[in-house]
Formats: sequence, C-alpha cells, structure tokens
Amino acid sequence: MARPEPAEAAAGDGLDENDPLIAGLTDFEAAVVGVLAATGPGDVLAYGEVAAEAGYPGAARAVGNVLKRVDGLPWWRVVTAGGRLIPHAPEEQASRLAAEGVATADGRVVADL
Repeated sequence: MARPEPAEAAAGDGLDENDPLIAGLTDFEAAVVGVLAATGPGDVLAYGEVAAEAGYPGAARAVGNVLKRVDGLPWWRVVTAGGRLIPHAPEEQASRLAAEGVATADGRVVADL
C-alpha cells in the first residue's frame, strides 16, 4: 500500500495541507492527524490501527510520539492492541472515554476493539 501524502491522508477528514493542525508536520505525523481527526465520540482505536490506517503499518509506537507532540488530538481514543489505557493517566483517559459512552474496567477498554 502506498503511503499517502499529507494532504491525501487528511483530505477525507476535512483537513487540507494548509490546515494549521497539519502545517509543519512530517508526512507520517500529518497522516496520523488525519486518521485521528476522523474519529468521533465513542471511537476507540489501537495504536497499530492508527498507523495502518495512516498508511504506515508497523509504526504503532511512533503514533504515541505524534500524540505527545501534536496538541489538540483526541489522545484518549487510542489504546494498546489489548485495550490497555495509558499508564501515566488511566483515570483521565477512562473518564474521557466514559463521557463518550465507552466502558472501561481495570485499566482497559471493556468492548472489543
């Protein structure tokens, strides 16, 4: 699968190459932003799913770096492949997910991903 250009990755998400959310980002970062911008309340994705949908399968760990670097992304909608919440703020992530109708228990998303 060919890697999308930043504008292509974000085009289906209502973003364009001049959008301040993706201006100055690498192709990978812009593609990840595009995937996350397309999520809505109640959506939960694994890091690997975000990477694959962005056109970079195998780059799951790098998705976490994008979430740390780019402000304004819905970071709480991204969990590990096993549904585990982030270890440094599981309560906040669980609270944000609960507000969107996503159940969590014992530091994990309850529903299948």
